[in-house]
Amino acid sequence: AFLLADGVYPSNDGRGYVLRRILRRAVRHAFLLGRRDPTLVDLAEVAVETMGGVYPELKEKAQHISAVTRAEEERFLETIEGGLERLDQIMTGSRGTVSGEDTFKLYDTYGFPVDLTQVIAAERGWTVDTAGFERALAGQQERSRRARKPTAASAAAAASAARGNREPGTVKRGFVRVKPRVRQHFVGYQTTRAETDILAFRQTEDYLELVLRENPFYAESGGQVSDTGVVKGGGWELSVEEVLKQDGKQVVVGPYEGPFEPTPVEAIVAEPRRHNIERNHTATHLVHAALRRVLGTHVRQAGSVVAPDRLRFDFSHHQPVGDEELSGIEAAVNQAIWANLEIKTYELPYQEAIASGAMALFGEKYGDRVRVVDVPGVSRELCGGTHVRTTGQIGLFHFHGESGVAAGVRRIEAFTGPGAYHAVLELDRRLTEAAETLRTNPEHLARRIESLLEEKKRLEKQIEQLLKAGSGAWGPGSGEGQRIGETWLVVGDAPVTDRQQVGLVMDQLRAEQKTNGVWVMFTGGERPGVYVSVTDDLVARGVRAGDLVARIAAVSGGKGGGRPHFASGGLGDPAKLGETRAKAPEIVRAALAQGAR
Repeated sequence: AFLLADGVYPSNDGRGYVLRRILRRAVRHAFLLGRRDPTLVDLAEVAVETMGGVYPELKEKAQHISAVTRAEEERFLETIEGGLERLDQIMTGSRGTVSGEDTFKLYDTYGFPVDLTQVIAAERGWTVDTAGFERALAGQQERSRRARKPTAASAAAAASAARGNREPGTVKRGFVRVKPRVRQHFVGYQTTRAETDILAFRQTEDYLELVLRENPFYAESGGQVSDTGVVKGGGWELSVEEVLKQDGKQVVVGPYEGPFEPTPVEAIVAEPRRHNIERNHTATHLVHAALRRVLGTHVRQAGSVVAPDRLRFDFSHHQPVGDEELSGIEAAVNQAIWANLEIKTYELPYQEAIASGAMALFGEKYGDRVRVVDVPGVSRELCGGTHVRTTGQIGLFHFHGESGVAAGVRRIEAFTGPGAYHAVLELDRRLTEAAETLRTNPEHLARRIESLLEEKKRLEKQIEQLLKAGSGAWGPGSGEGQRIGETWLVVGDAPVTDRQQVGLVMDQLRAEQKTNGVWVMFTGGERPGVYVSVTDDLVARGVRAGDLVARIAAVSGGKGGGRPHFASGGLGDPAKLGETRAKAPEIVRAALAQGAR
């Protein structure tokens, strides 16, 4: 309860992992005592009630503590039984060792922390191969790392390192130092252009890497993607694809072929792209603040991506965010945008910044002095990224989606500025298209869909009743039918007029009787119709529904056809409906006789 009140969230690393282990070990003991429903949530509520008078933060976070405890407990209860059964299968003897591979599978598949497996094993006189577990875990992490596709520039840098030109993470080996005692300065907060010099460079077969004295290019960090742009020198030009952080330096990277000589340069950041990134980054801060305001102060950032075309924000929360909550969050962000608040950025000693109310990201490492990004009255965070000057420059904020990415972690994706505008246009286009399809106006679309759903429900209920009644009224031995040899023939009026519904009724009759069955149904009205269904055994003998319906409809001058076991047709002269119905048994009898030859 105290950990949850302190902002810790169950996870697979750090303090969150300690919390998860405590919870799961307790759940396991409750499970062995016969409890199959959440139990710890009741104990957590007792803890809040008992200690809340002395520690008011417990009562302030009481709802959050209960919700997260219940969610974590329910999640583990779903898998614990299978995990315990798997352990029973592994530990068949009086003593032995649970292999590292099995321990990893219990961890990966059933969520068993390795120390929980150790506790259970020790109770039975077994040990656990923890070294083998670590190897299996490391193998999994290595496979995940390899699965992440590097960018072209990163791949080139890695290839360069592999050839011995440099060690990853350094700028000392393989670089030619042009001005070795001059320090680099990042000027990207103030400008997107700089006339500057090259401090060091490295050229590989296909790429050129530069360390600029005054560097306006932002290197990927804190979820914000790196800038792109161009560096123009004397007689050469480098298209910047990526900016890397290496040994405390920012290195601009781009494709380059041919000889290279360092000259004074002009570094130019792609401004439209940078502005879109700034919109999304400032909006991310506004989203974080709105989430905490609407959902609760337990919300913590769990990751983010700030790109030119979108933003993605992961945060701690125990359940999906409801539609009303999402609307409230979106409205709060847009209100802050339209207030056109001036963004303030300044540096402070770390402790002073925290004391002022600035939020630090959990797990991040900060220096003695930190940069604070302050949206007055809305948000104050420690952040090294680039931002708009005023919130009004964001223009518009629009949610794209909300989803779960891990236990206790939700994800929001959104657009800002031009991206948000185009997303709204696309949504409007789709609404208009849907409204036209349903023959209504966009403002009446919801009402039209509700009406169609009600009609669908009514028809489904009607079909269900017809199917139930069909086997009694049209099945073997019913008063509507007659026997022709071994075949049961039913000729009568269809209980419905819709072709699809008639087909469903006949499918049900054919499924129930299976053999020796022919059904002929007529519908009235201005355009009378006839429907025929035949069981598969009769089809195999040459008695086909399509042939029967064509002959029956022909009595009135009509036509028909269809599949061998189900067909339909229209009567030519509605006045001959009675005559056609009367001749139907004779036509079926002749077809049966012909099929029997």
